[in-house]
Amino acid sequence: MSERERRSGLRRQIVLSMTVLAFAVALLVICGSYVFYAVFLTYYPDSISDDLYPAPVELTWMAATMLAALGLAAGIAVKLAQRILTPLNSVADNLRRVAEGDLSARATADDRSMGEATRLVSDFNDLAERLERMARDRAFWNAAIAHELRTPVTVLRGRLQGLAEGVFQPSPELFSGLLSQVEGLSRLVEDLRVLGLDESGRLTVQLEQCDLAAEIRSTVNAFEPTLRAAGFTLSLDLSEFEAICDPVRMRQALLALLDNAVHHATPGPLRVRSFESDGMAHLQVEDAGPGIPDGFTERVFEAFHRGQDDRSGRGSGLGLAVVKAVARAHGGNATCRASGGGGSVFELVWPA
Repeated sequence: MSERERRSGLRRQIVLSMTVLAFAVALLVICGSYVFYAVFLTYYPDSISDDLYPAPVELTWMAATMLAALGLAAGIAVKLAQRILTPLNSVADNLRRVAEGDLSARATADDRSMGEATRLVSDFNDLAERLERMARDRAFWNAAIAHELRTPVTVLRGRLQGLAEGVFQPSPELFSGLLSQVEGLSRLVEDLRVLGLDESGRLTVQLEQCDLAAEIRSTVNAFEPTLRAAGFTLSLDLSEFEAICDPVRMRQALLALLDNAVHHATPGPLRVRSFESDGMAHLQVEDAGPGIPDGFTERVFEAFHRGQDDRSGRGSGLGLAVVKAVARAHGGNATCRASGGGGSVFELVWPA
């Protein structure tokens, strides 16, 4: 809590206001009574009662004192209520707007609002902003998923319709193309499943002690023909150590990094490196360029965000998001930084 919030806290302000009110009323009664009797006993002594029953002028004074005390109390209460109720009413009104579907509603608090009320307004605005962002993300995801599914589904539908109508003749090449489209759909569905589990906090990993270098070699060997066909020269720099990880998820993350290099990196040297440092396992994939544009490194691991240099246009935009999800599931992180040779280094780090 900031110093301003401590000074303007609700409890503190109520106690302070009540103390000021009690002091002001006591001062009014004591000082006012002293002045009243001093004046009337000096100049109008006959108007003051000599017994237990007050005289009319004394009754008038008591009534005036009571009205003044009530007016003072009402003034302080109204001022205090405004400082409390103004931000609360703003939250209530805008909460009703949010419930009706207007996620752009935001509450306001002026400089006189108290600490707790100000924090309530701030928390409500943060919640409304998060709901609005989630709504935008959901609409974006729906559009992006529909876009990614449209091409393979259209291709499959056209080829199968052509086969059914006799336009295409069955051939191994045709079935191979259809199979590649189905495999692409399967990868897309699996990536979406992983990201959905990660978003809900339910992405689990089966941790075991494994030879990370051996897992990397087997994954790279399976993907190396694709890399060579794309013009990449692969080099491995692997330290031999036992790492605690989920081998299946690590292979999935490494394949996503290699596939990302095929779609985005300049053909040339591609280096895969693994090592252990300070109890952390590191897996790096370094390309030769063209590098990540300024301002894009923070968003490179977001789903459906592609770089402007995607030459093939075949990437789903989910690969690096899956890498990030796998790293988080292992209690680590995934990062991207510029390399010394003008390219980019994608790195997974997790407890070894």
